[in-house]
Amino acid sequence: MSDVPDGYRKGPVLLRRGQVPSTTTDQRLLARGGAADWVHSDPWRVMRIQSEFVEGFGALAEIGPAVSVFGSARTGRDEPAYAMAREVGRLLVESGYAVMTGGGPGVMEAANRGASDAGGLSVGLGIELPHEQGMNAWVDLGIHFRYFFARKTMFVKYAQGFIVLPGGFGTFDELFESITLVQTQKVTEFPIVLVGSGYWGGLLEWLSGPVLDAGTISEADLELVKVVDDPVEAVRLVRERDAELRAEEAEARRAGPVDPY
Repeated sequence: MSDVPDGYRKGPVLLRRGQVPSTTTDQRLLARGGAADWVHSDPWRVMRIQSEFVEGFGALAEIGPAVSVFGSARTGRDEPAYAMAREVGRLLVESGYAVMTGGGPGVMEAANRGASDAGGLSVGLGIELPHEQGMNAWVDLGIHFRYFFARKTMFVKYAQGFIVLPGGFGTFDELFESITLVQTQKVTEFPIVLVGSGYWGGLLEWLSGPVLDAGTISEADLELVKVVDDPVEAVRLVRERDAELRAEEAEARRAGPVDPY
């Protein structure tokens, strides 16, 4: 497998060397101030956003049960987190799930690689970044997004659970967005499992200490996340909670709608 990046992707367009832009689509969309000419001269921007949702929904609608795996792009292949992510990918496939990652290197590559090793579906949802790293070689189904919000929607809509390995700001963003969606009941509850108590322990101590003491979260909110050190345990928790939620949904359908009167 080649480690050479496949260039900078801007939607369906591939750019290299002097053609790589200095700003991203998200950056231009969210820029403060400046002229409003784009509202009139670039009406295709809304259509471009819409197309990302349409393409994502079309590509992922039939992948079946899946689990999103998050973690650092900077993790080396000789690091323990890489081995754990690869094992997570393999075990998820053996449990009947497709594996979705951000499609990049590091932990994402490892999870995709484990899924591919096990003969399952390995999905990568890439994002346009200033320093493009390319889709890793173990992705079977890859989609490149311009906009983070469109990409995040796909991670949530088509996943039965999240497994989060050590990562940086991007991983934190994905983790806390998923927790917030469950906490606020914007989505049907799904399991969220952190792998690596040594890495995540300080964060959880802060949440269960100063944050809980300040009354900004509740005891129940802390139960939305589980922490383990074993990939087998991580996949078991996702599988069991997913089965419980499916059973609850089936029971609710059998019971029929509740009469509010």
